[in-house]
Amino acid sequence: MSRTAFLNIIVIMYSNNNSFIIERGISLNKLTVAVIFGGQSSEHEVSRVSASTIISNLDPEKYYVIPVGITKDGKWMIYNGPVENIKNGEWEKFGTPAVLSPDASQKGLLKTVGGKVKLIPIDLAFPVLHGKYGEDGTIQGLFELAQIPYVGNGVLSSSISMDKAFTKIIAKNAKIPQAKYVEVHSEDLKRIKTTASKIEKKLGYPCFVKPANAGSSVGITKAHNKEELMEGLKVAAVHDSKIVVEEGIVGREIECAVLGNRGHVEASCVGEIFSAGEFYDYDAKYNNAESKTVVPAEISPEKQDEIRKMAVKVFNAVDGSGLARVDFFVENETENVIFNELNTLPGFTPISMYSMLWAACGKSTAELLDNLIELAIERFSL
Repeated sequence: MSRTAFLNIIVIMYSNNNSFIIERGISLNKLTVAVIFGGQSSEHEVSRVSASTIISNLDPEKYYVIPVGITKDGKWMIYNGPVENIKNGEWEKFGTPAVLSPDASQKGLLKTVGGKVKLIPIDLAFPVLHGKYGEDGTIQGLFELAQIPYVGNGVLSSSISMDKAFTKIIAKNAKIPQAKYVEVHSEDLKRIKTTASKIEKKLGYPCFVKPANAGSSVGITKAHNKEELMEGLKVAAVHDSKIVVEEGIVGREIECAVLGNRGHVEASCVGEIFSAGEFYDYDAKYNNAESKTVVPAEISPEKQDEIRKMAVKVFNAVDGSGLARVDFFVENETENVIFNELNTLPGFTPISMYSMLWAACGKSTAELLDNLIELAIERFSL
């Protein structure tokens, strides 16, 4: 790390034309962490809630936290105020324009104040951007250009895991059991009846229609017949030009959290989802209080070990680093474990499974965040 200890003062340096400023306001022995939230995806609101949790649980004795928000239209701003305003969206009224510099010699944020640009050096980025541009490798590429350590998965693992179709290809090559599926592209919808006929012939009903690149179950529908399938394809196409249609699996919904870098990856105990709706869609996750999670799941130790080992295998197959939540089905009739999805930037909301799973293992949210930051630094130093 290039900067791990600064006096708790502000140091301002002007260039010859007085248009560029370097500003440092970092306490002794604290890491300066930029927590980046919001974004342009359909999961903007979820990101704000996750960021509120993370900022509230980062130890102020260890970290100097700089909240950096991105509005829905893509404007970057530094925010300095109550965390509650991040959660409710009021933060935008008090933000100061800023961007992350891609210049590796700067390693910091460029804040615009009074016509002048201030450079605010940072030690580490903590992206809390769910969905498009946030967990698909896009912002990770910016961190790589800037040579700033960052929490979570790298460019390749993020992009592969965000795209459900590519994740399935990786899982197949790693011989990880998964549901049958059909990949559909937007041009296929010009012949939607023919496309639907091919899908129903291969998968039958019910089946699930999913945008290939979306999280929090946004745009997912369940089809019981051809009419619902065609409508589901249209809904998914609103969110992505690529669609994945999966056979319906009758079984329990089980989730497992992983933490670590290659060579030392831990898996948590497992939890179970009980959806208030027909399936665990966005509304069932965030708007229906009757949905519930059980942690740890009431499942045999042998089956739990099988799931945990498979979670690590999936994580390693996509070259994961830092964290992920891995979702499975356990079939009712056979008790076979079926891989469902991999989330490389899981939520940190009060109802998010990732932190709950680690809490059940005795790891507090503050300790979990410490671990994630340590893993980011470890990965950057390799």
